[in-house]
Amino acid sequence: MASDEKTEKATPKKRRDQRKKGNVATSKDVIAVASLVGCFYCLQMLFPTIYKSLREMMIFQISSVATIDELSLGNLQILGMKSVNTLAKCIFPLGVISLSIGVIATGIQTRFLFTKEPLKFKLSKLNPLNGIKNMFSAKQLVELVKSVLKIIILAVVLYNILKDEIIVIAQMLDVNPINASAYVLKEIMSMVLQIGMIFAAIAGFDYFYQRWKYEKDLKMSKEEVKEEFKQMEGDPKVKGKIRSLQQSMARSRMMQAVPDADVIIRNPTHYAVALKYDIDHDNAPKVIAKGQDLVALKIVEIGQQNKVTVIENKPLARGLYASTPLGGQIPAEYYGVVAEILVEIFRMNKKLV
Repeated sequence: MASDEKTEKATPKKRRDQRKKGNVATSKDVIAVASLVGCFYCLQMLFPTIYKSLREMMIFQISSVATIDELSLGNLQILGMKSVNTLAKCIFPLGVISLSIGVIATGIQTRFLFTKEPLKFKLSKLNPLNGIKNMFSAKQLVELVKSVLKIIILAVVLYNILKDEIIVIAQMLDVNPINASAYVLKEIMSMVLQIGMIFAAIAGFDYFYQRWKYEKDLKMSKEEVKEEFKQMEGDPKVKGKIRSLQQSMARSRMMQAVPDADVIIRNPTHYAVALKYDIDHDNAPKVIAKGQDLVALKIVEIGQQNKVTVIENKPLARGLYASTPLGGQIPAEYYGVVAEILVEIFRMNKKLV
């Protein structure tokens, strides 16, 4: 049916719900490329330190074997621990850097979302039918194409580099180890840079594909949008927000009417009532604005800014506020006292002869 077609963009509520579940658009290729390039650049910077550590370890191992009388279990443990410690010192910084880059790359894509929802056990994950469907899904097809493309690119780049450098690398056997290592590292970094640039292009494509796929999967049908709106209308929090927004809009319209008032009756700080009387059209003065506390002070402030007469009369201000709705005419019991005030103001403003 047409109503079941998912043609509408996801609502903010659905986006929030999906985000809480950990469903966000991420590209694993972006994370992999960032980690690969970052790790190799760090390797290039740390290479002198790593080379020095490995060299010292090899010297220690060779000298120890040459000096010890017998290869006892204790001596082997000492040699083994020395090797493990040296290798750990060399590998640990690279592991930390690679992990940090991966976390940052993931965090940037997900806006550093952390949720336990994906870690929860669900029986549906054990369903073999779901697994088979996922194996032949469009997502897996795209992943397969990307994997094949990466293998082909890697093979082509390696072939082009090695076919020209294989003889030179073989000749490095007769060169000083430090110079040979520096040359090999330079060639490796050149290769990594070429592969990284190509993989970065693939990662860029994958990122935009994942964003497009994410938006497509989030789309809703018109019926779903209507149903969600109905549910939100019944939510007390949403009702409260709507009511608050309506009150704010009504208050804004009310404040815009204050400059048109003929007089503002106030009870110094707690109440303020703005009255307007059109002699030719109104049977009695109307309340065009009223409020308590801060709203009352705001009414008085706007009135004074627009040179509206402000009169202090505590009983009248309280009575008009309590008895007259906004936009309504004042009760007959207040005609006399309000008439006296308006006559005086109209005479001052030359509205009455």
